[in-house]
Amino acid sequence: MRNSVRRLGVGLLLLAALCAHAQQTVNLWPGVAPGSENATYNQTSENVPGTGLILHNVTVPTLTVYLPEKSKATGTAVIIAPGGAFIALAMDVEGKQVAEWLNQRGVAAFVLKYRLMEYHGGGIPQGLNWDEAAKQGIADGIQAIKLVRERAKQWGVEPDRVVFVGFSAGAMVTSGVLLQEDAALRPNYAAPIYGAPFGVMPKIPKTLPPVFMAWAQDDPLVLPFVQKFYAALMEAGHKPEAHIYMAGGHGFGMRTPGATSDHWIDEFYWWLGALGLTKPAASN
Repeated sequence: MRNSVRRLGVGLLLLAALCAHAQQTVNLWPGVAPGSENATYNQTSENVPGTGLILHNVTVPTLTVYLPEKSKATGTAVIIAPGGAFIALAMDVEGKQVAEWLNQRGVAAFVLKYRLMEYHGGGIPQGLNWDEAAKQGIADGIQAIKLVRERAKQWGVEPDRVVFVGFSAGAMVTSGVLLQEDAALRPNYAAPIYGAPFGVMPKIPKTLPPVFMAWAQDDPLVLPFVQKFYAALMEAGHKPEAHIYMAGGHGFGMRTPGATSDHWIDEFYWWLGALGLTKPAASN
C-alpha cells in the first residue's frame, strides 16, 4: 500500500511538472478582434513538406504560450510572428520550432497567430497594398505586447523584457509595433528577420529600443526592402545589430539548408545575452 501511494505521488508530481510547462493557447482580444466583426471566411490549414503547418484565412488571433522549466526561466519573453505574405502563416519553421529552441534556454516564447487576408489560392495578389494588408496584423502585435505585460506575473516574465521577433511579413508586423507612435506600447527589443516595411517607409522615431536584423544577400523577394529599412534606421541615428549572410535565400527560419544563415538564431541568442536577457534579472 505504501509503495502504491509513493508511486501515485511521484506520478502526480510528474504530471504537475508536465502541465506546468505545457503550451496553452489564449485568445488575443477579449471579444471579436476589432475590424473582424463582419469577417465571413474561416481558418484553413495544410501541412507542407519541409515547412510544416501553414494556416490561411485567420480571423481569430491567438497567442500560443511556451514556458520554460521554472529552474531555467530567465524572465525574458519573446513574441514570435511567423511570415507568409499576409495570406499564410508558417507556424512551425517560423513559430513553434523557434519557441521550443528558446524554451530550452530558459526563454518564454509566445507564438502570435495574427489575422490574414481572405485567400483562395493563387499566390500573392497582384498590386497588393502591403500597408493595408498588414494593418490588422500590426494591431494584433500591439495587443500581444499588452497581453504579455498584463499577464507577466502569471507567465513568469518581466514586463520590461519583452522581445518581438518576426519573419518576412511577420517582420513587417515587427517593424509596425516597433515604429508605432505610442512608445509605451512598443516592445523593449525588436528583431525583424528577412523582412521590413514593404509599403511606404514609416517615420523613424528618434528613440527606439535595440534592434536585431538578419537577412541573406541572395534573398530573391525582399532584399531591397530590408536594405532600405536598415539604411533608414542608420540615417535616423540608430545602430541596429545586423547579420548579413552570404547565402540562405528567403524564409530560412529554422530550416538548415547548410548556409551560414543556419546560425542566425545562435547570433540572436548571443545578442540577447549581450543585453543581459539570457539570465534572470537578479543575476545581471
